[in-house]
Amino acid sequence: MKYRYKTVGTCSQQIEFEIDNNILKNVRFYGGCNGNLQGISKLVEGMPVHEVITRLEGIPCGMKSTSCPDQLATALKKVLEKHGENA
Repeated sequence: MKYRYKTVGTCSQQIEFEIDNNILKNVRFYGGCNGNLQGISKLVEGMPVHEVITRLEGIPCGMKSTSCPDQLATALKKVLEKHGENA
């Protein structure tokens, strides 16, 4: 299933992604540091959602309390909360 999440407190404005059988696919960030976010997208491709959350949750960016990777973890947690563990 496809999802779209509007980020908060980061240079990127939005993240789009798919979850299929708890596997993260087709992650795309809009705005932000293009090269870094392409790298993150490729690194998390095919990973279980819970593993992505565990690895990325809580990463700050400079003096900010959040970051683009942290926002991806937040988005994934919201999907799991809304749709249950088998999103």
